[in-house]
Amino acid sequence: MYYYHWIEAFHVISVIMWMAGMLYLPRLYVYHTTVKPGSESDFLLQTMEERLLKYIVNPAMCFSLGLGITLMVKKGAYYYVWFHIKILAILLMLIIHMLCAKHRKDFGAGLNKRTDLYFRILNETVTALIIVIVIMVIVKPCFKF
Repeated sequence: MYYYHWIEAFHVISVIMWMAGMLYLPRLYVYHTTVKPGSESDFLLQTMEERLLKYIVNPAMCFSLGLGITLMVKKGAYYYVWFHIKILAILLMLIIHMLCAKHRKDFGAGLNKRTDLYFRILNETVTALIIVIVIMVIVKPCFKF
């Protein structure tokens, strides 16, 4: 059982890194919508977005999922309603993650059609999902149906 706490610690670290990136990436896109395609600022933002996604967000997501699945199996968390709600929130986060990757490619190709408001809403959606996930993990509310 000793190793369980190590897995849990590295899971929390990877989740923090993933969520930090998921909060920052849409914010970069907000700024990116204001620059002219092909400009020096466009190139700088593309570089920042690509590196953030490739070197931090994607690996942190993979570690979060892998370690989380390990913990889920070890703890038997899949029997609880709070865990199912958490999984739903994580699936929505994964969809947003994929959207962010698609938007990065759109910016890279000069094809972004989204507004800064869209990316602000995407950023706030990430925040709301983080809140749901943390409440489910810490409070573990008991739902009676």
